[in-house]
Amino acid sequence: MTTTFPDVTISTDRLVLRPFEEEDVTALTEMMNDEHVTAWTSVPHPYTHADARAWATEASHAERTEGRGIVFAVTEFLTQRLVGIVHLQNTNWRTRATEVGYVTAPWARGEGYASESVLAVAQWLFRDQAFERLELRTAADNTASQQVAQKIGCISEGVLRNAWIVRTQTADGTWTDTRTDLIVWSLVPEDLDDAEGYGDYDGYDAYTGYEQRADANGHRVGADWN
Repeated sequence: MTTTFPDVTISTDRLVLRPFEEEDVTALTEMMNDEHVTAWTSVPHPYTHADARAWATEASHAERTEGRGIVFAVTEFLTQRLVGIVHLQNTNWRTRATEVGYVTAPWARGEGYASESVLAVAQWLFRDQAFERLELRTAADNTASQQVAQKIGCISEGVLRNAWIVRTQTADGTWTDTRTDLIVWSLVPEDLDDAEGYGDYDGYDAYTGYEQRADANGHRVGADWN
């Protein structure tokens, strides 16, 4: 049984989702130090250049080669600028189920990039990898992340009480940990099959195809976060 995802690049009309490269380190460092990323994720704070380099060159690739999931650096097609991250994680190969996390750069918010990239990954996951379930977990007050889940057709399944820790900023600028509930969302192939305009999202083709490429080490030839 296959227990690793292939090394692929996924394209939409506006975006290219590819493995991380060392050239992404500076943009990744800036993105991960945004206050919203600090608040809603468990990444180190401050997020250093060394943290970004370790992720871009080693840790993100190990997610795939060690069978835990796959990490995509989301970039604009026209500018090649880093837009965000989509991360499939906690993958169960027997049940063909995995969990998705995502981050969007501050400058790219409000453009629908998160929905577009997560939907493209979901379509690839179901169509080409024969997966049967994609799960999302959003903090109770993270309405932006919940909107992404709703836009791509996820179903809310319930609440995991007191299951996560978020960070809130105090008056003096420091961060403190606070427990919160998690809302569980899911997407299965039938949700996309039954949706009107499957494969077309808000006027663009959300998933136009993928290119598979890997070297002997499992890294993208020519060439990492929630």
